[in-house]
Amino acid sequence: MHINRGFTDRIEEMVIAILLGLMTVVTFANVIARFVFNSNILWALELTVFMFGWLVLLGASYAVKTRSHLGVDAIINMASPPVRKILALVSTACCLAFSLLLLKGAWDYWSVFAELPPTSGRWFPTGFESGFRGQGWYEVQDVPMIEPLGFLENLINFGEEYEKIPKVVPYLVLPVSMLLMNVRFAQAAVAIWQGKTARLVASHEVEDEIAELQGQSGESP
Repeated sequence: MHINRGFTDRIEEMVIAILLGLMTVVTFANVIARFVFNSNILWALELTVFMFGWLVLLGASYAVKTRSHLGVDAIINMASPPVRKILALVSTACCLAFSLLLLKGAWDYWSVFAELPPTSGRWFPTGFESGFRGQGWYEVQDVPMIEPLGFLENLINFGEEYEKIPKVVPYLVLPVSMLLMNVRFAQAAVAIWQGKTARLVASHEVEDEIAELQGQSGESP
């Protein structure tokens, strides 16, 4: 079955836009409740914080994909194209190594909430711990449990009911976002190696393109 690559590439944009929209709606509703009805949505602040965390973490990997992260390119601009390619590959390898460490840390932090074993090894995973203590019963502070997540009670809480949403749900973004980060850096490395791009981060390419267009139209930059 053929999957539209354009659609899959827009999934992150859709999720980020939905999160931003929900944050706005929840915050606006809480303001109306407080100043108009003299009430308060107790879970609004915590939910907004969780959504902001998802927005930032997913946005970080999306920025790698779109090469929107800022960087210093003063030295790179003085190098020849072959040297630029080597420097870009080295920097991408460093970012990939660091993001792999983040992925391990993210999995180890989240896995216990999902009743899954964290990895062994201090820096690099050497296996999975067998005598770990699961924490699937941990709940968030304010956000109430919702019916669609009821299956988690039997899955990770031994049939006990949750009053609040279990932490495994909001913290899922940690391993997911770090996995996406690794995928994006790997894709960037392949693109640089194939010569499709020469940089990992945003630079003066836009300024160069504008100057080129101005030159073609006869305008002075």
